Amino acid sequence: MENKADQDHVPLILVPLAQGCEELEAITITDLLTRAGCKVITASLDGKPVKASRGITLLADYSLDEVMEMDFDMMVLPGGLPGADNLNNDARIQSLVKKLAAGNKYTAAICAAPRVLITAGVTDGKHITGYPGSLDSFMYEGITLEDSRVTVDGKVVTSRGPGTAMDFALTLISLLLGDEKRNEVEAGLVR
Repeated sequence: MENKADQDHVPLILVPLAQGCEELEAITITDLLTRAGCKVITASLDGKPVKASRGITLLADYSLDEVMEMDFDMMVLPGGLPGADNLNNDARIQSLVKKLAAGNKYTAAICAAPRVLITAGVTDGKHITGYPGSLDSFMYEGITLEDSRVTVDGKVVTSRGPGTAMDFALTLISLLLGDEKRNEVEAGLVR
């Protein structure tokens, strides 16, 4: 049984927002985790408003530099292009992925963003999924590509794309807070 301190812990989640990210994924992830009672921090890579892949402007809570030293329980990477490439090419994001993985914390990515986890080396020997075709150039021995909507392999969680964003976020809630909380949030969505 969890001790009282663990039960009272509010998960702290980082959702980095890169220029060109997929807005449906970013908003769905942020919204559902917030509904579940998590503390969700959005952070832009460049400290500017984020022009998402469909032209919608997103305002992050912080710049990434401002949150680098925070102790996150999970980082969730929205996909979209060129957003996923911008995440993948950012040394700070790569550092945070490795830090979370080394601390046995969750790293999660959707759409084209699982490439960030591959580059960071946290998917070795894992089953992952992603947007069809987006990971082909990243495939190498040691990764099994799944065709599922959401794939959980240890502390690595991946998903396919905008159409699976709700399933992805609900799975993250289950992992962090349990099935009861997931069911509570899902019931409120009238799905």
